[in-house]
Amino acid sequence: MNDAVSSPDELAELDSLVTEQRDPRDRHLETLSTTELAEAMNDADAEVPTAVRAALPAVVAAIDAAAPRLQRGGRLIYAGAGTSGRLAVLDAAECPPTFGTDPALVQALIAGGDVALREAVEGAEDDFEAGYAALEKRTVGADDVVIGLSASGRTPYVLGALKSATERGALTVSILCNRDVALSAAAEYPIEVVVGPEVLTGSTRLKAGTAQKLVLNALSTVSLVQLGRTWSNLMISAVVTNEKLRGRLAHALADATGEDVGSCTRALAAADGDGRTALLCLLADVGPDAAAAALAAAGGAVRPALAALTGAN
Repeated sequence: MNDAVSSPDELAELDSLVTEQRDPRDRHLETLSTTELAEAMNDADAEVPTAVRAALPAVVAAIDAAAPRLQRGGRLIYAGAGTSGRLAVLDAAECPPTFGTDPALVQALIAGGDVALREAVEGAEDDFEAGYAALEKRTVGADDVVIGLSASGRTPYVLGALKSATERGALTVSILCNRDVALSAAAEYPIEVVVGPEVLTGSTRLKAGTAQKLVLNALSTVSLVQLGRTWSNLMISAVVTNEKLRGRLAHALADATGEDVGSCTRALAAADGDGRTALLCLLADVGPDAAAAALAAAGGAVRPALAALTGAN
């Protein structure tokens, strides 16, 4: 069905959204110099972290609710349209190379499908049924966490996805940049990051997009740190796909173990580029097969695997 805004009531609701308001500070935008334009945008961007900080209690509550589900093998599934959807896809795509996760653990749905990553797909965000069906295809269950993203908080595709998730018993979270709108009511854990009007009125790829990216950073990173995918603040689960990452992992292993970089490089090679396996080999003085088996038994978490290998509590 097409939920495009058309009626007077719907237009009034759209006009009431803070993301659609004009910022009086920027009414003469086209008359500013290059420096003044850049400064105006930078001044606006500086307001975003403050808005995110104000929303942190909601972010923390969502992460704490998601944690036991993810520990039981649940998935983190994002759903968004336009800029919000592209940010969701970006965050999901970065998790496997950063944390060594299966691509199925953190995944993203974007209205209009993959083509919408590069160009606008007419009417895609207005399709409630498409969002509903996209979640059905993922066979969502009670251990999954579904996060809907929409700057306005009223995107039908995202509302459809959350409705489907709710009916299937999944935990639902929303990330939006207005208060008390449809997406707030549709999720158990709404995260409202109110950044105010945009420098370019209604262009929510700016402050609203930045705010959503910061919240996504927190949700995925904190969750995967808690799942044991790091060692201290070292990206030990990163996947070696090039020489830069090989060098980064070797240095991370040296920091974590006190071994020289050469020894760590050799351990990494013996572990087929798996940083966690190499770390366990170095710390527990075991071979790659034993380390890999301990990791698998610990669900990929490094410290429990090390404890199992060394008998430490």
